[in-house]
Amino acid sequence: MAKLYRLLTEEDTSAFCHKVSQALAKGWDLHGSPAYAFDPSTSKMRCAQAVTKEVAADYSPDMKLGQQ
Repeated sequence: MAKLYRLLTEEDTSAFCHKVSQALAKGWDLHGSPAYAFDPSTSKMRCAQAVTKEVAADYSPDMKLGQQ
């Protein structure tokens, strides 16, 4: 059994909400509060949300986290 961690990031658009909603629909759980920051390289705001998930497999760095 392994607990997996992902940090979802995206520009501050509905795409971010869809990315988080898709992770929740796949069984991931929110971990902590979302973050919101200005990206000076693009002059846009970016969002981040950590998610975690327990899986019935041993952790491996080769895992494709988004496919779990």
